[in-house]
Amino acid sequence: MALQTAPQRIELAIGGMTCASCASRIEKKLNRMDGVTATVNYATEKATATVEGGVTARDLIATVEKTGYTAALPASDKASQTPSDGLRTRLLVSAALSVPVVVLAMVPAWQFTYWQWLSLTLAAPVVVYGGWPFHKAAAVNLRHGAATMDTLISMGTLAAFGWSLWALFLGTAGEPGMTHPFSLDIGRTDGAGAIYLEAAAGVTTFILAGRYFEARSKRRAGAALKALLELGAKDVAVLREGTEVRVPVSQLTVGDRFVVRPGEKVATDGVVEDGSSAVDQSMLTGESVPVEVGPGDGVVGATVNAGGRLVVRATRVGSDTQLAQMATLVEQAQAGKATVQRLADRISGVFVPIVIALAVGTLGWWFGTGSGWTAAFTAAVAVLIIACPCALGLATPTALLVGTGRGAQLGILIKGPEVLESTRRVDTVLLDKTGTVTTGRMTLVDVTGDPDALRLAAAVEAASEHPIAQAIARAGGGTLPAVTGFRNIEGLGVRGTVEGREVLAGRVQLLRERGLAVPDELERAVTAAQAAGRTAIVAGWDGAARGVLAVADVVKPTSREAVAALRRLGLTPVLLTGDNETVARAVAAEVGIDEVVAEVLPADKVDTVKRLQADGKVVAMVGDGVNDAAALAQADLGLAMGTGTDAAIEASDLTLVRGDLLAAVDAIRLSRRTLRIIRSNLFWAFAYNVAALPLAAAGMLSPMIAGAAMAFSSVFVVANSLRLRRFRAVTKSTL
Repeated sequence: MALQTAPQRIELAIGGMTCASCASRIEKKLNRMDGVTATVNYATEKATATVEGGVTARDLIATVEKTGYTAALPASDKASQTPSDGLRTRLLVSAALSVPVVVLAMVPAWQFTYWQWLSLTLAAPVVVYGGWPFHKAAAVNLRHGAATMDTLISMGTLAAFGWSLWALFLGTAGEPGMTHPFSLDIGRTDGAGAIYLEAAAGVTTFILAGRYFEARSKRRAGAALKALLELGAKDVAVLREGTEVRVPVSQLTVGDRFVVRPGEKVATDGVVEDGSSAVDQSMLTGESVPVEVGPGDGVVGATVNAGGRLVVRATRVGSDTQLAQMATLVEQAQAGKATVQRLADRISGVFVPIVIALAVGTLGWWFGTGSGWTAAFTAAVAVLIIACPCALGLATPTALLVGTGRGAQLGILIKGPEVLESTRRVDTVLLDKTGTVTTGRMTLVDVTGDPDALRLAAAVEAASEHPIAQAIARAGGGTLPAVTGFRNIEGLGVRGTVEGREVLAGRVQLLRERGLAVPDELERAVTAAQAAGRTAIVAGWDGAARGVLAVADVVKPTSREAVAALRRLGLTPVLLTGDNETVARAVAAEVGIDEVVAEVLPADKVDTVKRLQADGKVVAMVGDGVNDAAALAQADLGLAMGTGTDAAIEASDLTLVRGDLLAAVDAIRLSRRTLRIIRSNLFWAFAYNVAALPLAAAGMLSPMIAGAAMAFSSVFVVANSLRLRRFRAVTKSTL
């Protein structure tokens, strides 16, 4: 009986794709293979395939290469991948050479003797070198019986350039003293004195600019992984025969015992063997209050030791750690994220073949009516030039540039055009609590009891490194009384002598164990604080509890207004947090959120996003921590607070530099406005072609006028995009 092999997941880096239709073509070819289920992501330039029946990566690569593209297994060091500067160099060279060609063609007074030969010298490298990506893609498409924007760009520029060569060497355009003819139509003349080098060079440069700006804004799939992996400790103090030896983290093995001092990161996942401390796990769990750990408790790599010295035994290292598993979650979420197909490519799927057919028909009609090959070819070139999709190519990147520029002024960073389509369809927004809805910093919010409770408790707490202690110390004001005999009591609180009194500050349990009475009034204050999701610190001296200090991660001033504004945009807000249910419910009630998902780990956050998506929701996620990174990548739209971690920022689609939830409202408004501008740009660019093509085919537009009309359509698109500069942010006063 034949053995059945388990399905295997193979990832490939794909090269040579120029539009979403390329990704679709590769995907179809791969899925035709027996035992292969594949998806190809144009944005991340990756193919992910699940294979059975002995299919290997070599087989997949061979199929991709037969389709006309390149494929390879991804580099093992994902963080080292960087975008090529080749497109930028090609654009700069083309722009520098094209400007004088266009100026000479459009200003007859500057057309000196033999100017046309200078134009040829400058335009040739632009058409050949600058336009090489388009010509190469068009050739690949031709071999596979397909036509895209690259086909039209290549045909139009090569036709204009080829005609100019014919006119210069075999026609009359190369004669001394030649000036550019200017006529609204081609007439029934031979057109042998006309050259269209400015159209060939200008179109190439314009489209290169569009491709460059698109490529620059495209998300780099490895950036989030790099940010995640850099969070971990770089070296660690390992105990070898009782002596601390500093070694790189990569040399740790399971069972090694290592030391974590106050303020240091835990090197890897492990179990505490000696010592006690508070460990700040907010970067992984979202929990705003550090967790007290002691012997036998587990700790996670990359969390921060906020208190005493710990000795930890390593239980998981390398790719098995929780941090590495989170990196895998982000990678899988990005790879599985559907690419939004560019609108210009959708139009080109029908538009390009029609234009090519119209140009061929024009050539045949003019020649058939006895006008001669020259006039016929001139009319056909006019059709191709006026149809060259310069405006279509610029519609997305120009609006994106203006929109992102305005967004940057308002503290909003938009990562790419694929983001905009998502904002239009979003109907549910998940809001992380810590650092997003709240400040992410513990603050004293209430004091009950003796007025001296805050001053004396702050004096004792000032000697502790615990975030709650520091919040009380900050609230105590400037100069605090001196403390002697300070002692940290594991997991319960602190004690010290202040102004001759032994002061205790911590949990109610601490005071009771030390024999201090707790009045009913203070008991009620503790219960009320805990019910409101706050941490209650009780201060006492002279045999009794004297005051209750309520500490909490407070809500940001604009969060309530922002939630209301999100509702007005048609979005349903949901609070998603790793914090406990009581705290989460209290915060949700304060800002006006009805639905709460609490006590979730990073993988649970991803599952929550997937569950909502499976229910037909289009989900936006707003977060700031490492624990949010995978969910940000999985969501249809990820918005990261700029005050958060690099991992969250890199995994998101939008970054909110201001760290204010109102910026999320502005981000969605701006993205939707930008998308509307892009759509109007595409409509008018397409409408221009529909109106102008029949005129060019009828001989009512010369190729030069066609080139000028094409340039005007580009100017219109840019001017329309500039309207985004007038976008205004929402403020509390405008709500």
